[in-house]
Amino acid sequence: MNRINQKLQENKKLLSIYFSAGYPNLDDTVSIIENLEKNGVDMIEIGLPFSDPLADGPTIQESSTAALKNGMTTEVLFDQLKDIRKTVTIPLIIMGYFNPMLQYGVEAFCKKCQEIGVDGLIIPDLPVDVYNEQYKATFEKYGLINVFLITPQTSNERIHFIDSISNGFIYMVSSASVTGSGSGFGNEQTDYFKRIAELNLNNPQIVGFGIKDHDTFTQATKHAKGAIIGSAFIKHLTQHGAIKIDAFTKSILKA
Repeated sequence: MNRINQKLQENKKLLSIYFSAGYPNLDDTVSIIENLEKNGVDMIEIGLPFSDPLADGPTIQESSTAALKNGMTTEVLFDQLKDIRKTVTIPLIIMGYFNPMLQYGVEAFCKKCQEIGVDGLIIPDLPVDVYNEQYKATFEKYGLINVFLITPQTSNERIHFIDSISNGFIYMVSSASVTGSGSGFGNEQTDYFKRIAELNLNNPQIVGFGIKDHDTFTQATKHAKGAIIGSAFIKHLTQHGAIKIDAFTKSILKA
């Protein structure tokens, strides 16, 4: 069974952390992953930096740009992760844009992910229909879960279609804005969380965008299986480097 599916079966609310590979320093990637697991994180999204990250807010964009300047590439990331399964057991997901995967070769990219122990991919700019028609078989051949995003504007019909071709979790964007915006959740987002929960989808939902502390984590997971924190963790890395990760995770989980 895929590690993502195993983790989703656990009787707890899941904390997933996103960071840009190669930030703040090129060689920080593995130590950040190892430290996140040691400090209670359930799942990690490793951002593959791209020059035109449309869905990302300024904090993640800046970290992505810095990582590219540091020398991060698809090949470098795969090389950094080649022995990751000797020390890390939690699910690892690569989140990136489709262009670098196309340049690498979609099948070659998926094959490499399987070899090093990556469990899934999040590709915000790969349309659901295109994935279903052209790439689903390749992803499944290499045991990869592809995670799709929904927003408050996504129709119920579309959500049910996404649910029907998913086999892990659905990434529930808390708002239609970019990452790192907002200062908590209002009635509109809470109603959205409830509406999605009431659809009784086959795949659990994990909320992303706008989660930055214990309160927003608790709000986000009231009606969902887990929550993803990206911009707030990258700000922590900017201030502290790849240290004091324990303090960050404890502030979220109140451990």
